[in-house]
Amino acid sequence: MTVRRPSPEATATAAALAETVRRLQNAAQRVSAEARGRSAVDLATGILTERLGVLPAEAAAHLARLAREAGVPIVSLAADIAALPEAGPEAPVEPATDPLPAPSALAAAPDLQHAADTVLEQSGESLDVHAVAVWQRLPGGALALAAYAGLPAAEADAWSRVPPGVPTPAQRVVADGMDLWPGDPDATGPSVGAASVRAVLLLLDHGRRRGALELLWHTPGPALGASQRRQLRAIADLCATLLPHVGSAVPPGASADLLEGLVIPALLLEPVLRGGRVADFTVLRVNARFRDPLGRPRQVLEGASLLEAYPVASATGLFERLLHVHETGAPLRGESVPLVFHDHDLAVPATVLLGVVPLAGQLLVEWQQEAGRPGAAEQDALLHQAQRLARVAGFEERTVDGRIRWSEGLRELYGLPADADPLPLGRLTERTHPDDAPAVRRLLDLVRRRHRSAAAVFRLAQPDGTHRYTRLVVEPVLDDEGRLTAVRGAYHDVSAQHWTEVALGATRERLADSEQESAEREQLALRLQQAILPAAPPPLGTSGLRAAVRYRPAAKRDRVGGDWYDVLLLPDKRVLLAVGDVAGHGVGAATGMVALRHALRGLAVTGAGPARLLEWVNTVALREPGQVTATAVCVVLDPAGGEMCWARAGHLPPVLVGSDGAEVLPLPQGVLLGALEEAHYEERTARLAPGDVLLLYTDGLVERRDRPVEESVDQLVRAAGAPGPDLERYLDRLLELSPADTEDDTCLIAVQAE
Repeated sequence: MTVRRPSPEATATAAALAETVRRLQNAAQRVSAEARGRSAVDLATGILTERLGVLPAEAAAHLARLAREAGVPIVSLAADIAALPEAGPEAPVEPATDPLPAPSALAAAPDLQHAADTVLEQSGESLDVHAVAVWQRLPGGALALAAYAGLPAAEADAWSRVPPGVPTPAQRVVADGMDLWPGDPDATGPSVGAASVRAVLLLLDHGRRRGALELLWHTPGPALGASQRRQLRAIADLCATLLPHVGSAVPPGASADLLEGLVIPALLLEPVLRGGRVADFTVLRVNARFRDPLGRPRQVLEGASLLEAYPVASATGLFERLLHVHETGAPLRGESVPLVFHDHDLAVPATVLLGVVPLAGQLLVEWQQEAGRPGAAEQDALLHQAQRLARVAGFEERTVDGRIRWSEGLRELYGLPADADPLPLGRLTERTHPDDAPAVRRLLDLVRRRHRSAAAVFRLAQPDGTHRYTRLVVEPVLDDEGRLTAVRGAYHDVSAQHWTEVALGATRERLADSEQESAEREQLALRLQQAILPAAPPPLGTSGLRAAVRYRPAAKRDRVGGDWYDVLLLPDKRVLLAVGDVAGHGVGAATGMVALRHALRGLAVTGAGPARLLEWVNTVALREPGQVTATAVCVVLDPAGGEMCWARAGHLPPVLVGSDGAEVLPLPQGVLLGALEEAHYEERTARLAPGDVLLLYTDGLVERRDRPVEESVDQLVRAAGAPGPDLERYLDRLLELSPADTEDDTCLIAVQAE
């Protein structure tokens, strides 16, 4: 029998078939191993979902993060959690019911590109996503296209790197730290898939902003529910665990050596994470040149919590700056930051020159305390005293992070203990009398939605069930793009004024049916005006100024009006001078005068200029019952150098009497109070030289029916002559020579520099 040998062609074919069989067997083994791995990941994800009470996608992200921190494959960690052997029999895999990418497939992805492919493959079927892009933040602020799926290669190559400053949606998300969803105004701009609808989700890794996940839809895009958004957020967390690290690590111990090598005070901080976000920093080390503002030794600070070591300083700007550097990687270069350090009953204000740079996941903080301004403590004490006397307290509330600051006295106004947390403005209606709640809601709407200043008077509930009548003035704080960043304002306790008005109202009711009602009303207005307006100005201390005042009632009682004046020494040693005239006569004008005069006194302690003060008083006039209108002139005078700044609201200008004669000061622009909702006032400046006299007055001094007011003013000051050293006699002479024929009441203020 003859044995035939196979031909070379048959031998080659057999070898090829054998190789194909081996390759298919290996592929089958890999598929089987991957199926077992996905089964283990599925089981571990289910266990974590049940135990943590989260969504499957969030549980998968947590599993991936644990595996990365432990430095083990995710399949091995999943097998340990599920108590399964890594190579055990394949468990049955139930079909996925989640309409979004399967958490196990995404968690088991070996790299970022496989993750992008998985997201597109599964979300494309369930949510019609047609493209996915994963951006990674590079040192310096640029973005790199780390992985993509569904995009043309040419387009991906063109967008491989986005320089800092290009306003792409991904850059905005990384810069602001906020996700963008379909329909958000900022979810547009230059990017891949220019005509697409997009969602851009922040990629966070240990609290640091590492990049963004961008999902693209064809228009009009989906309507994502809250559950879908939450699961997509968890998918972004999974992708964040696969981002490669850029830059070189700092060798162990090098940070401490660098800290000690600095010639300025410095600290080394390490972030403390809770729920994937930075909640605090640990003071790892301070160098030998660092001096604690409260005098604590170095060993007490090292290892301590930053928020526990410096709670008040952290709440006044320190923590937010550290957090911004950690999240964005952008260093803070030498910024002067005013802080307050507090320990039990000791409070130390200080200005710190702060520099912060990220260093291998930690923060290197340069900290140098600057010398405070001289007399700052004394000036602050005077300001607090003035606020207490005027019963005024201020606040500021930030809209970005909800941080609230209250000035001294506001907790007392609310009836809260000294250590109570400030209440947000949104909860003000909870502490308001039900009848006044609509007015408070209108105020909040004007400030928050329409970005306009507003004021309201309401009854503030106290813990004992009583109420305080409170005037609240609020203004919005906007950024350069017109977005609301904060609201701030002042509370003014007007309970005493209210009860005065109640008493006046009761008096009016008792006199309603009396034949003497009219006469008694005018007598009441006159007494009220005389009670409010002091017969002499307050002492001005060692300011180098002398002042005299006069008030002449109207010749007829039915002409008693709302003329008023004020001389007030401010906490910063400047002097406020004001004269005003409320339109109308009788009790209505007198009560309007009381409201405007008290409002100006209370607001003046803020240190604002005369134009700003008139804007605030204009808001008060608009909110007063009966729409009060008035003219006024407001002067802020610095006795040290004689410089004065003034503004007017439809009032006659001041007169400056010097050695060369009398000069009527120029007229700045400014409409009367209570006329326009958003009135603006112009300021002018002048100088009061030694011996000069500044004269403020109302129209009752010079108004005539047969000639312009300007002619009457000129005639009067020429007839009165030089003031001389006796201001009281000079004012009496002006009243005697007054050319007025309207029989109106008159106010006069004269101030002379010595």
